[in-house]
Amino acid sequence: MAKSAAALHILVKTEELALEILAKLDRGVSFDHLAKRYSSCPSGHNGGDLGEFKQGMMVKPFDDAVFSCPLLKPYGPVKTKFGYHIIKVLYRR
Repeated sequence: MAKSAAALHILVKTEELALEILAKLDRGVSFDHLAKRYSSCPSGHNGGDLGEFKQGMMVKPFDDAVFSCPLLKPYGPVKTKFGYHIIKVLYRR
């Protein structure tokens, strides 16, 4: 059976903006607020919530990050063909 995870993410076009968002998260700004404000992914409207997904379902750099980064701590930026992601993994099974 494949591993699965649930994660939030914020997708932006530039690494510079991703780093700015990461700094705001470090200062305590909520992930939900920043996802709604900055994310270019439709999930941004839901605070960046991607729900639960199986390992291998997402593009490789994103998938690799989700299944290896620390839980509950904003991680990134992770570059994919879509842009730069800040990822927060809620759990892995």
